[in-house]
Amino acid sequence: QVQVVESGGGSVQAGGSLRLACESPGYTFSSNCVGWFRQRPGKEREGVASIYTHGDDTAYADSAKGRFTISRVKNTVYLQMNSLQPEDTAMYYCAATEITYRCEGVAADQFDAWGRGTQVTVSS
Repeated sequence: QVQVVESGGGSVQAGGSLRLACESPGYTFSSNCVGWFRQRPGKEREGVASIYTHGDDTAYADSAKGRFTISRVKNTVYLQMNSLQPEDTAMYYCAATEITYRCEGVAADQFDAWGRGTQVTVSS
């Protein structure tokens, strides 16, 4: 059964970069959808990006296009975040599906397992 753990959060100044990592202990991604979400203070959780691990097709929310990149290296899914701004401050979560045919964009209800999150804080 898939489970995920995030790492890589931290504090950066505006304009800086961070790379988040999502791993699945004891489980090898094959045909899974893995996504990144975030919840900003006082806001609803929102999808950021997703990747289908069989073929590496990706999808992005409009807010992430051009600055964030999701990728997979072996059994780790990364979210590279560049040009960070204070409004990117949030708890970032990784999520994964069990075996599936494709990702449904960044829709939250497709995911079966969620991590506990990693905090990203961007100061001005």
